[in-house]
Amino acid sequence: MRDRLMVFAGSSNRPLAEEICDHLGLPLGQVAISRFSNENLFVQMLESVREADVFVVQSLYPSPDEALMELLLMCDALRSASARRVTAVVPHYSYARSDKKDKPRISIAARLVADLLVTAGANRFLTMALHAPQVHGFFSVPTDHLQAEPVICGYLAQGDLSNAVALFDLGQAKRAAGYAERLSLPVAVIEKERISDSEVRLRHLMGDLEGKDVIIFDDEISRGTSLMATVAAIEDRGVRSVRAASTHGLFCGPALAAIEESPLAEVVTTNTVYLAPERRLDRITILSVAPLFAEAIKRIHTGESVSRIFR
Repeated sequence: MRDRLMVFAGSSNRPLAEEICDHLGLPLGQVAISRFSNENLFVQMLESVREADVFVVQSLYPSPDEALMELLLMCDALRSASARRVTAVVPHYSYARSDKKDKPRISIAARLVADLLVTAGANRFLTMALHAPQVHGFFSVPTDHLQAEPVICGYLAQGDLSNAVALFDLGQAKRAAGYAERLSLPVAVIEKERISDSEVRLRHLMGDLEGKDVIIFDDEISRGTSLMATVAAIEDRGVRSVRAASTHGLFCGPALAAIEESPLAEVVTTNTVYLAPERRLDRITILSVAPLFAEAIKRIHTGESVSRIFR
C-alpha cells in the first residue's frame, strides 16, 4: 500500500528507534545486520517494503564509520526492494564538524557523507542540531533539521531560573539565542579558539556572572575539552553554580571522568546518542527526543508542516 509507514533501525541507537515507534504506534521493522568472516557487513530487510514510506533511524555514533556503512547498505537495500521513499533519520550526524576547507588538502566530509547517502538511496533526511547551519545546505534532497530546544528548555524551566544566566560560545550565539529567549535568561558569551581535538584556548568572556547560576549551552559534548575549559574560566568569576546543557552527549575519551571531577552540578543532554547505563553518571540527565522525531516522521509522511512543531 502506498500510504504504508515503516520504521527500521541500525544498531547504533536502537532504543531511540523503539521509543519513536512506541509514539507512532508502529512495530519496528525487522532487519538482519551481521558480518561475514572477512569483516564485510551484511544487511537484509526481513519484510516487504514495496511502495512503503520508509524511515531508517541511525545515529552516526558510536563507531561513526561502521554506523555510516550500515546506513548506506540499508538505504541501498530499501531502494532495490522498491520502497517508495527512503528517509534517513540521523539524530546525530557525525562529520558535521568537517564543514569547511580550513586547512590545505582536506575533505569537506560533511558534504561527502551527505552525497554518499543520497547515492545509496536516501530520498530525504531528518536530523537534529547540526554543528553549523551551512551543513544543512550540503544535502541535495529535502532535509528537515530539528532542534532539541523544546525538550531541553522544557526540562530547565521546571527549576528555579530567577538567578540563572545562559553562557554561549560566540560561534553558537545565533542558535543559542533561542534557548535564552525561550527561558527569558540574560546572556553571557565566551570566545574560544580550538587548537586541536584535545586543546581549546579561551580568549574573551563577556557578561556578568558574579553570584549567578550559570548554564553553559552547546550543541555537543565530545571529549569535554571545551566544556571543562569554560568551567575553569568562569570558576574565578564568583559564580554560584554551574550546569551544562547539550543536544548531543558523546562523552568520549576522558569526558566522563572530567565531569565527575568538575564542579558541574548537572549535565543535561538528550538520547540522540545512546549512552550505556553503566556509563551514566548521577549528575547526567538524559532527556528523550523520541516524541519530537515521532511527530516529525508523522508530519513528513502525511505532508504536513514540520516547522509547526516548534511554534
